[in-house]
Amino acid sequence: MRKTSAALATLALAAVALTGCAAGPSFDGAACDRAASSSGIADLADVSGEIGSKPDVGLFTPIGGETSSFGDIVVGSGPALTSSTQSAVFEFSLFSGKTGEPVAATAYDEDSAQLASVGYWAQTVPAFGSALECATEGSRVLTVVSPEDFGAQNLTSFGLDEDEPVVAVFDVVKAYPSRAEGALQYNDASGMPTVVRAPDGRPGIIVPDSDAPAELEVQTLIKGDGEKVAEDDTLLVNYTGVTWDDREVFDSSWDRGAATFDMASLIPGFTQGLTGQTVGSQVLIVVPPELGYGEAGTGGVPGNATLVFVVDILGIDPPTTAQQ
Repeated sequence: MRKTSAALATLALAAVALTGCAAGPSFDGAACDRAASSSGIADLADVSGEIGSKPDVGLFTPIGGETSSFGDIVVGSGPALTSSTQSAVFEFSLFSGKTGEPVAATAYDEDSAQLASVGYWAQTVPAFGSALECATEGSRVLTVVSPEDFGAQNLTSFGLDEDEPVVAVFDVVKAYPSRAEGALQYNDASGMPTVVRAPDGRPGIIVPDSDAPAELEVQTLIKGDGEKVAEDDTLLVNYTGVTWDDREVFDSSWDRGAATFDMASLIPGFTQGLTGQTVGSQVLIVVPPELGYGEAGTGGVPGNATLVFVVDILGIDPPTTAQQ
């Protein structure tokens, strides 16, 4: 077997070259109708083992790979990957379609898990992205990738022949939601910003034509039924921040994917506003300057700015490293 870490690093580097020419999945916000591209793909391999553990894989080689295809070996009952930027934990094994020999694999270790997205895999190998669109948590997906679709650079990096198809087994170990998924809450919106939502959950913030509140203000817009947030937790969130006076977005995770935050390292207003909230909630937080960036400001935030955040709480204690 070739070196796992070096091989996967090379595959990740290949994504950089593909980013400009390989379109990511276009299923954001759409209802998922999971359909494999080949119903007979399961006949190409004998795959066993628990989801999240390294599978035992026997391939009936050589496998013809003129066309890329995929199929679900196990269909999980968890949430589906409905967005190209949605965070998930994948485990992954790669094999030669010619010899059946293993080529690379992740560690299949919870302590080494990394966050990734369908969009990341689509940039790395577009056929991987297609295979993972709308897959559900707890699923095991088998995909055969043609040499053309895998790419000459990737084949060379893995020491494979130019006509050698590859076979990948993906486990969708954990799928985090991309948006708050709780119950809408009533709030007296007098003097507070209004939040509107796009079909994919992306918030828009409308700041009123009035003075900003002098104190920290927190409203739960959507109430989730998950675990309660503690002040020393690490969170996975989607968020948008605007300044009250300028009404300009100065930061948002929605375009680049959910952010991992150590609560203890955030501005005080952010930490105070999220402590005690529950996973699955969407929270509106208005942060006065003394609990934000103060007189100095930072980046796109001017000094003495009142900040408005809308935060979707997606999970607690996710993996803190991500494949970019």
